[in-house]
Amino acid sequence: MAFWKRLLVGCAAALSLGMAAHASTGGIAWDKAPVNTTNTASLQNGAKLFVNYCLNCHSAAFMRYNRLTDIGITEAQIKDNLLFSTQKVGDTMKSAIDPHQAKAWFGANPPDLTVIARSRSGHGGTGADYLYTFLRSFYRDPNRPTGWNNLAFPNVGMPNPLWQLQGEQKPQFDTQEEHGQEVHVFKGWEQVSPGTMTQLQFDQNVGDLV
Repeated sequence: MAFWKRLLVGCAAALSLGMAAHASTGGIAWDKAPVNTTNTASLQNGAKLFVNYCLNCHSAAFMRYNRLTDIGITEAQIKDNLLFSTQKVGDTMKSAIDPHQAKAWFGANPPDLTVIARSRSGHGGTGADYLYTFLRSFYRDPNRPTGWNNLAFPNVGMPNPLWQLQGEQKPQFDTQEEHGQEVHVFKGWEQVSPGTMTQLQFDQNVGDLV
């Protein structure tokens, strides 16, 4: 079952390219991801979320759909719930987006998530911790091309893929003085509009995904 978690955690490396690792350089502290590789229901939910939300833009070209049987998803369930149009169970996981469109919209082709073999970890925590924080740290920013920004990855080139689940939130800051200069210190989120999930439900689902 751990193979799927490794694939999902690979998202962290893909998304962390160019990130500011320290809060002082524009990022925020990473939250601890509630990863549980022994919970089959959690793994299956993570697979469903990955296919429905990540695979729209990111391929996992070295991963075949039928490998999901390793976490207890039957081939019939894969066919009924996880395949698009003419795809087959033995096919590799390719993104739905056209590469030329992706480059036009986001400025670059979204990376294949199985090419990124290892997640980025560091003083802030594991790659899963980073991804858990990243996916919960989007906010609206009219100055960005996609209309979105992210506190864990400032000026990220991708929109919030989970905004309908999470709703919209706004970062709140305190102003403090450090070394004779004013700095803005992140203190939390203000919910602007609700999503289809409560905050607790959303956090649990992102935990399943990472």
